[in-house]
Amino acid sequence: MVEELALADDAVAACVDGTTWALAEEELIAALDAAHRLEQRLAAVKLALIREIDGRGTAHAHGASSTAVWLRERLRLTVPAARRLVDLAAVLDTGNPGVRHALAGGHLTVDQARVIGDAVDTVRTTAGPEAADKALGMLVRWAGQFDPTVLRKLGTRILDHVAPDIADAAAKAALDAEARHATRDRHLTLSALTDGRLRLTGILDTETAGLLRAAIDPLSAPSGLDDQRCPGQRRHDALGDVCRLALRTGELPEHGGDSAQIVVTTSYDSLTRQLGSGTLDTGLHLTPEAVRRLACDAAILPAVLSGASQPLDLGRQRRLITGPLRRALVLRDGGCAFPGCDRPPRWCDAHHIHHWADGGDTSLTNAVLLCGHHHRHLHHSDWVVRLGGDGHPEFIPPAWLDPDQLPRRNHYHRRT
Repeated sequence: MVEELALADDAVAACVDGTTWALAEEELIAALDAAHRLEQRLAAVKLALIREIDGRGTAHAHGASSTAVWLRERLRLTVPAARRLVDLAAVLDTGNPGVRHALAGGHLTVDQARVIGDAVDTVRTTAGPEAADKALGMLVRWAGQFDPTVLRKLGTRILDHVAPDIADAAAKAALDAEARHATRDRHLTLSALTDGRLRLTGILDTETAGLLRAAIDPLSAPSGLDDQRCPGQRRHDALGDVCRLALRTGELPEHGGDSAQIVVTTSYDSLTRQLGSGTLDTGLHLTPEAVRRLACDAAILPAVLSGASQPLDLGRQRRLITGPLRRALVLRDGGCAFPGCDRPPRWCDAHHIHHWADGGDTSLTNAVLLCGHHHRHLHHSDWVVRLGGDGHPEFIPPAWLDPDQLPRRNHYHRRT
């Protein structure tokens, strides 16, 4: 075998510097097919050698703690990659000679062989060797058409084809097992960082994962051509929008005797001068910009304190854009009024055009609907919002974006 492999090595080496540019298109494709087939056959040989080395205990004889560790040093692989080779070699040797032969024939890739081996093992355990042989034949044929990802999906339903009488019961048992594992493993961890941020980690069960995706996926799309947020940042902001909507419904359980809400504590003078930071009821601090932005939100109740820390107003209703006034605002704007945004009203905050802390009144002529992203954007950019002559909001872009600073409007929500 060593001599044959040496000859094959010489043959492959002769092809490395071949003039591929000189090949006709048919020859180029044929050479690619041949190289791919040879790669799979060599993989079958490699797995057979690994299986024999593992069975003999060669790794322990050489002082390694396992065959995977020995392969890491010998072939300069990562331990996970080496372990996958050892596991696949064992699976193909002990219970799936048909898969090994298909790999040796160049009809499968290593990844396909791993998928088929897993599926055939499951069928053998569930329905017996005869059904396993049928499954092997079908999956090998499908391997000529499908990549490993699709092949794995097909493998999960292979019992429908080879043992339909027990397929439903097996599928139900598999789903029940998955549900038990999901129920057992579900968790969500909130880890407070030193700067007030939270790290979210966890595993959601299938139902909760579906609910989360249904809630945030529509909100995670880029909001216009100028949206520079990465996908992770868009998902972060979408989660915030979902939380704001939940708070706005007023249907959350009470917490500590109060309705679910965010309370921001700041001094009145600092708020009006745009200088002071704020403190959440959790003890975390907010920047002055964040305090003023939250003070716009009809779903956020600010706790504003005087210099002597005396309550001046805790959630003044005349400051909040609620009830008939918000309904009128929804009828006028139809959703986020920022140009190019299609967010519906339920995802929007009511923004005071002339800030309430600066003396702005709470009225339809001093308000505009903005989604969470564009609310933040307006507070941290040079865009300016105003009402046009017809009473509808228009936005003036910064000079660097449009030297003429022509007013822009949102046309997504127009009703006429």
